[in-house]
Amino acid sequence: MADERDETIRARSRGSAPVPLSVLDLAVVGSGLTASSALRTTVALARLAERRGYHRFWVAEHHSMPGVASSSPAVILAHLAAHTRRIRLGSGGVMLPNHAPLVIAEQFGTLEALAPGRVDLGLGRAPGTDGVTAAALRRTDRLNEAADDFPRRLAELIGFLDDGFPDGHPYARVHAVPGPVQGSVPGGVQTADRPPVWLLGSSGFSARLAGTLGLPFSFAHHFSSAHTLPALDLYRASFRPSAVLDRPYASIGVAALAADDEREARRQVLTGALSMIRLRTGRPGLVPTPEEAEAHPFSALEREFVDSWLANVVYGTPDAVRDGLDELVKRTGVDEIKITGSAHGRSARLRSYELIADAYHLPVLDGDAPDPDGRA
Repeated sequence: MADERDETIRARSRGSAPVPLSVLDLAVVGSGLTASSALRTTVALARLAERRGYHRFWVAEHHSMPGVASSSPAVILAHLAAHTRRIRLGSGGVMLPNHAPLVIAEQFGTLEALAPGRVDLGLGRAPGTDGVTAAALRRTDRLNEAADDFPRRLAELIGFLDDGFPDGHPYARVHAVPGPVQGSVPGGVQTADRPPVWLLGSSGFSARLAGTLGLPFSFAHHFSSAHTLPALDLYRASFRPSAVLDRPYASIGVAALAADDEREARRQVLTGALSMIRLRTGRPGLVPTPEEAEAHPFSALEREFVDSWLANVVYGTPDAVRDGLDELVKRTGVDEIKITGSAHGRSARLRSYELIADAYHLPVLDGDAPDPDGRA
């Protein structure tokens, strides 16, 4: 993480952004579009983020949501690794209670082998879905038990990533491959490098745990803004230096979208607000078009929700978005911002990240990765 911190300082110096800017993507599927087109847009976004100097590109795990195609972050990240060269890639996050720790260690060890030195493993404690779907994923009805077991599962996962179980441990002879064990056998030349682990959260639990373990922490400001400052304060107060970090490193996910004018920006973010209304009322679907969102007959209660939702979205012209992000950095003191820009179509999302990069005078970098299918 020390080498990465040096890189974040260099990234910051290349533009005028107060902290490194990164991307959090959900591979959203718009009305009239397909999962294939959504995933091609994710590739296009990763390539644009790399070309425009964003620091990292993360994808999030969600399940049973028609409008979100990122149910398998490791699969998507392997594809992104083939379409990029420099940008850090990671999960924002993998929901640890949904998976056996050994499986995650194997998946991300494979990703590290495919893209050495640029893979992050962000871990969440929530299911990334509703309770029934979580039960189907975990094959258990004891969902709270799985969440409460998070610290033990995390320790087990780190044990597999480091190949560090002590003699006598039940898993001492179990090895995650690809992984460090390949460097300790006769003829082995595998490095001991492994993806850095981040903890993600929308409350204080993961904030405290990340601080206690000396791990980097990312807070979901984009859907839990009221808890952002308390969680960051708890993380910093709980922080203990570790072999990973000598001081706290915190980021926040921020919903932000820039357009050429304020009206167009509002049209685009309104689609996300309507999607959330449908999700929270048990009617999840594809992301509506701006025209559909504008024509929707919002009830008084729905309009109240829209106003509350959009109050936590940074949107408007590029200058307005830059000012909003700068204010957030000043207020929270975070070390990095991860921008999630949800909108219906490909062009609006690509345009937003391009405009934000322009607003911060981020450089246009040379040397795009090859684009094998010509459509990404």
